[in-house]
Amino acid sequence: MSNNTTTTSSSVDSPIDNASIKVSFLGLGVMGYPMAGHLAKSGFDVTVYNRTKAKSDKWVKEFQGALALSPAEAAKDADIVLMCVGNDNDVKDVASQALGTMGPGTLLIDHTTASAEVAREMFSLCQKQSIAFLDAPVSGGQAGAENGLLTVMVGGEQQAFDRAEAVFSAYARHSQLLGESGSGQLAKMMNQICIAGIVQGLAEALHFGQKAGLDCKAVIDVISKGAAQSWQMENRASTMLENHYDYGFAVDWMRKDLSIALDEARRNGSTLALTALVDQYYGDVQKMGGHRWDTSSLLMRLK
Repeated sequence: MSNNTTTTSSSVDSPIDNASIKVSFLGLGVMGYPMAGHLAKSGFDVTVYNRTKAKSDKWVKEFQGALALSPAEAAKDADIVLMCVGNDNDVKDVASQALGTMGPGTLLIDHTTASAEVAREMFSLCQKQSIAFLDAPVSGGQAGAENGLLTVMVGGEQQAFDRAEAVFSAYARHSQLLGESGSGQLAKMMNQICIAGIVQGLAEALHFGQKAGLDCKAVIDVISKGAAQSWQMENRASTMLENHYDYGFAVDWMRKDLSIALDEARRNGSTLALTALVDQYYGDVQKMGGHRWDTSSLLMRLK
């Protein structure tokens, strides 16, 4: 496959007639629901499936697409099938049903944050049926999905990525092919490793400032204009100081993602000492009842 990387931007209009592309979206969670919505608003012919039918009913009422009662029904006659489900087992289950009705020359895209191992397994299964496959986890959280500003990290073949560009541009501000199958999932692991360390550092800084009697909001206003600046500081420092932790990505989901990264590190021999420690800290947050708090809730365990 080509080692070249390619990017897309949601600000660039696609020359493709989206209405001629029949897509199916499997999984309407906090990410999948708005992502599928952006596809509908971009003119694609969209069919959706969700395990809980009430969510599909709500989506169809809002976006005027079609509803399917199973992954197999949703995938039938689709040009491109997209998934955004929970974990490796969900990927295998939903994909196995969808592949039963997908035809040669179609494309399966998995937006689930899962293991690189399952991505390679899906790629192999698809190859046997002459179906293209991309592992394409996303970053940007619920707000990014709702605003169409996600980043997509992609593993697979160049030709499949080129076909997917029009789809990605509906809900992403940037997408990039990073290598062969599994590369997208490995990149997402790096993303989560970075976030874990940054949030813990921010939590400790705020805790330190509070103990020192400083006006932490004023301090953040200053240091956010220097080398300490980060997305987490800009978007979460003030809410952390207010003890508000209902902004997006949940602790339970982060622990799932960090578990995938730590498992991969054991396989490839890398050392993730800080990540392993922060994962334990998130375990402490869970014991406090913070399963659904967002990832910035690391500050709570310091109080």
